[in-house]
Amino acid sequence: MKQTAEKEKTTLKEYLTLFLVFLKLGLFTFGGGYAMISLLESEIVEKRKWLSPDDFFKIITISETTPGPIAINAATYIGYKKGGVLGSLLATLGVVIPSFTIIFIISLFFNNLLEIKVIANAFNGIKAGVAVLILFGGIKMMGQLKKNVFSYILLAAALAANLIITLFAYNFSTIYLILIGGAAGFVAFLIANRDDLKNKTQPSADGDTKIVVETTEIIIKNDENTKTEGKK
Repeated sequence: MKQTAEKEKTTLKEYLTLFLVFLKLGLFTFGGGYAMISLLESEIVEKRKWLSPDDFFKIITISETTPGPIAINAATYIGYKKGGVLGSLLATLGVVIPSFTIIFIISLFFNNLLEIKVIANAFNGIKAGVAVLILFGGIKMMGQLKKNVFSYILLAAALAANLIITLFAYNFSTIYLILIGGAAGFVAFLIANRDDLKNKTQPSADGDTKIVVETTEIIIKNDENTKTEGKK
């Protein structure tokens, strides 16, 4: 009974820690999910060791490609991986509550706040800090990419496309860039692993051919034995 109680206590402590970690991230992160990426990696991967760098990179990729804010999606996935459904719920609530509370309070006095010169300058400073956080998070994610020609080509193409869209103000949704990148990655995977894919499908055909040959040989031998016995 004592061991069971200790186990339940440890589990509750882990859930509480999960909630508080994401509450802290939601409270002190400005600029949305992209600005949170570097802080998430520092807290979840480097400090807590809850995820490996590779798993974290995959979760961020999934969070970006699924509907909804990347910060909430990432919290949901990480919480589920760490503590199941309850962990997912606690992590999501933890990251949402600070933003919801702060935005609600600001919305009540937003116009009056912007008229205060000190606060307006503070918001400008926050914008610069957010830009640095997003850039730093992008650089850290680039370090997780596979070092091959395809990755460099796709990265250069994405940067060039974003630069052209920004400079010439084209009305082009970033979702198309994500879909194009996913399709290009799928095609590159098929090309790079075409030999392995052929080898995986080949044994079935060889096996069927071998069975047919062996069956034919058995039938021939049985016919020969029958003929020999008939002559006797």
